[in-house]
Amino acid sequence: MPDANLQFENVASELADRQSSPPSYEIATYPADFTLDGLYSQWQGGDIVIPKFQRGYVWSQAQASKLIESFLVGLPVPGIFLYTERSTEKYLVVDGQQRLRSVFFYFEGFFGQEGRRGSRAVFRLKGLSEDSPYANRRFEDLPESSQRKLKNSVLRAFVIRQLDPNDDTSIFHVFERLNTGGTLLHNQEVRNAVSTGPFNDLLLELNRTPEWRRILGKPDPDNRMRDVELILRFFSLKHALGAYEKPMKDFMSRYMRRQAHSAPDQINAFRQEFLQTLRSVNDSLGDRPFHLKAGLNASAFDSVFVAFASHRGDIPPDIRVRYQTLVSSEAFQDMIRSGTTDVEQVRGRIALAEDALFAR
Repeated sequence: MPDANLQFENVASELADRQSSPPSYEIATYPADFTLDGLYSQWQGGDIVIPKFQRGYVWSQAQASKLIESFLVGLPVPGIFLYTERSTEKYLVVDGQQRLRSVFFYFEGFFGQEGRRGSRAVFRLKGLSEDSPYANRRFEDLPESSQRKLKNSVLRAFVIRQLDPNDDTSIFHVFERLNTGGTLLHNQEVRNAVSTGPFNDLLLELNRTPEWRRILGKPDPDNRMRDVELILRFFSLKHALGAYEKPMKDFMSRYMRRQAHSAPDQINAFRQEFLQTLRSVNDSLGDRPFHLKAGLNASAFDSVFVAFASHRGDIPPDIRVRYQTLVSSEAFQDMIRSGTTDVEQVRGRIALAEDALFAR
């Protein structure tokens, strides 16, 4: 069976950029002990926010029941990590959503999130020993003393606050390091979780555009969101090239955080810019134009897409010939296959593409 995910050309500098070490941060981390009742009250008040992790809530009712029993019998439970968002002072959950949601579901009396029909199963403690006094009990079935014990149970949290630089970019790296599990999350999967909002929604919307899927040569979205990351790469370089510095992954993360809650008119402007550029590229260069060797070359994509975005209404009649000349040139080949995230290379290849494709 062919690989359903998007195949990229293996460029050493791109791989190194994805795996680069995070920049230096000044971060304060301190422990805080919260009662479960206190956490639930903050959750109900919107003071605790669980980012939209890609896989969502995945625990079984038996797993969640054993967690509740651990609190009731006094067994230790691993702590959670909360990130204090600078602009809102809300707590973003970067590790511990399964534990927190299990507790909240039990207090509410229903297990899991609402399905398509809006129904939820009654949360009874399942999978416990038959000798357990808590087996098959709902929260409201517990004796008052047990209810009180559960509400007063303490869950330790490690609270993180970024002090310097004056933004929240470290959450990207915190989330990345804490939520790896057995499979490392790709950078865009992390951004999708920590930079929710209208701009992220737009990226996901644009990724489904039929012309975009033809450019990529894959009808279905990439499981690791690397196709979405290409769209972000385009917007970042088109609108913030003057501020570019490597690594590329942090540059894109900063840009996405800044644009996360863009106003509707700005979102619409982004949408029109991308769609017009996309159709211009598709009409001019055909399907899969950036698959120059074994897979898609991200550097060829970003330079040509940015150049097209600046000349959407002024396409030379010989644009396809110009493109073939560009991608065959030694200078462009060097810029898309080595040092591709270096400042000089990024700016140089965009300038070269613009001149080769659109100079009169």
